[in-house]
Amino acid sequence: MKTAMITGITGQDGAYLANFLLNKGYAIIGIIRNNSSINIKNLKYLGINNKINFMKIDLLNSSHIVRIIEKNKIDEIYNLAAQSSVGLSFKQPVETLEFNIISTVKLLEAIRITNPKIKYYQA
Repeated sequence: MKTAMITGITGQDGAYLANFLLNKGYAIIGIIRNNSSINIKNLKYLGINNKINFMKIDLLNSSHIVRIIEKNKIDEIYNLAAQSSVGLSFKQPVETLEFNIISTVKLLEAIRITNPKIKYYQA
């Protein structure tokens, strides 16, 4: 069984991707922010919230990412996480750039360190 890690799993696209991959027989690791409560309404709507292993991690912390990849033997990573609110991006431009760019680099570096054969998708 392949294992996919999905960041941004609680959004609409993350929920539909998780459903698609579950139907193909994947195990799903759903990454959510350390500082957020889990909003799983999209996953509940699809009836898959109990089929996902949720993990709270900081995508700006390389050691957290490496640990999750190694522990769960991740085969594929789908990075859908981003600060995507236009209003918030104007109010917090530096934080938006830091998260959206640095978290991507941290994921790619974790792949390089753990297993360069991991497939990666960047939304």
